[in-house]
Amino acid sequence: MNPDIEKNLGEQPIAKIMAEHNMKPHDLVAASAEQLTHKMVARAVKGRRLTPNAKSKVLRALNKATGKNYTLTNLFNY
Repeated sequence: MNPDIEKNLGEQPIAKIMAEHNMKPHDLVAASAEQLTHKMVARAVKGRRLTPNAKSKVLRALNKATGKNYTLTNLFNY
């Protein structure tokens, strides 16, 4: 593991989007048809670095729950 990679990146834009839609992490977990956990959503909001697969799961759940068409660049700034 590379010690130079920063893991904690601060609150991500997904937090603001979820707040605008009055959504909690559970809303994304419930909307997801995949293995999405509360922990994955919490890490996404806090800015903990996620794998590309986990980021995609969060994206698909958010799009399904809101009915909008967000992209990864709308949700994450890394």
